[in-house]
Amino acid sequence: MPRIGVVGAGAWGTALAVTAARAGHRVDLWGRDRSLIERVAASRENPAYLAGVALPEAVRPTPTLVDLAGTDVLVLAVPAQLLRWVVGILPPGDGPLVITAKGLEQATGLRLSEVVLAKRPGSAVAALSGPSFAREVGLGLPTAVTVAAADLELARFLSELLASPGFRPYPSDDLLGVELAGALKNVVAIAAGVTMGKGLGENARASLITRGLAELTRLALALGARRETLMGLAGLGDLLLTATSLTSRNTSFGFALAKGRSAGHLLAAGEKLSEGALTAEAACRLGRRAGVELPVAEAVRAIVAGEIEVDAAIDALLARPLPLSE
Repeated sequence: MPRIGVVGAGAWGTALAVTAARAGHRVDLWGRDRSLIERVAASRENPAYLAGVALPEAVRPTPTLVDLAGTDVLVLAVPAQLLRWVVGILPPGDGPLVITAKGLEQATGLRLSEVVLAKRPGSAVAALSGPSFAREVGLGLPTAVTVAAADLELARFLSELLASPGFRPYPSDDLLGVELAGALKNVVAIAAGVTMGKGLGENARASLITRGLAELTRLALALGARRETLMGLAGLGDLLLTATSLTSRNTSFGFALAKGRSAGHLLAAGEKLSEGALTAEAACRLGRRAGVELPVAEAVRAIVAGEIEVDAAIDALLARPLPLSE
């Protein structure tokens, strides 16, 4: 029986541990909060992040990272901005590393696979992405995702390893496209949340999502991604889920901004773990280097940075020159 280590005992890490156990594997679930892990082990559920989802017996919670040594696969279910630190403290091993966060490293602008390889050169790296709210995955509701790696055979192996009746991974070798889609859709989702919070209507939100998809596609294609990736589960699919529901942390972050909350206060208070807010600046730098206009992302970046008020950002987007074609 393969042994899988899940690094990160938040909602997503817990849901993926449950899913891996359903697929027939032994799972070690690590979290750095010892008291939480002890409660999870005792109650057989994660009361802080995924209450009501029972942990199968095959899931072993642990606060000791070295317990993950010797696992066949490590699933990295930690926020994007913590990934560099976590990879640096992982126990030695040569199994594949599966990234499940969606973002760009704020300080460097690197994609998350690049962050992993900077800390652990030569590793086999993959990314799991797609329309997947943690609670629904934990409950076993039908979910389809993409598992991408530069090596298609690795993506196929991991897809088969993680597949279960309610969880269907599709392999891809467009790691670049999957990572960019996941990072940029979070930024677009913040803008969609703003339209909801301002009561601008369904027309405005649909238009915003469509134009956001267009700009993330332009950037991804300019950097070498494939169009079908952007139109698939990791692109359009994930954007549709994230940008249309206040269950999404990024959409609810944008909603809170529209209601007058400041990005700095929300982030400092830890009320909203919005990967999009932490990715917007890096995404815009990437766009400028590639010579690709990202008006939606630039508006989100400026709002998050406190350079412009929400209403002014909306007015600026609406005042852009009319294009000659869509």
